[in-house]
Amino acid sequence: QVQLVESGGGLVQPGGSLRLDCTTSGIMFSVHDMGWYRQAPGKERELVATITKGYSTNYQDSVKGRFTISRDNPKNTVTLQMNSLKPEDTAVYYCNARNGFRVYWGQGTQVTVSS
Repeated sequence: QVQLVESGGGLVQPGGSLRLDCTTSGIMFSVHDMGWYRQAPGKERELVATITKGYSTNYQDSVKGRFTISRDNPKNTVTLQMNSLKPEDTAVYYCNARNGFRVYWGQGTQVTVSS
């Protein structure tokens, strides 16, 4: 059974930092491209950052310079380090694993940026 479990969400003040982790099981992590997506209330789900199995990264323009995606293959984990958080970063953040036509999603973790 494939599982992607996100952790690390919560409430943080503007300018603060959070770290999201996604630990997977049931897949060969090292051959999957991994990503973080987010969905704010009333909006479409959008890509935040991706990291390929070859460690190439890509970021949404609004998070460049503030967020960093990384992966730890031995631990089957992908991490999103989020700094200088803004209220507009508030959303449910989802972990994504992709290998060809196979796509898997986590259940999501809430991130709220508010004073």
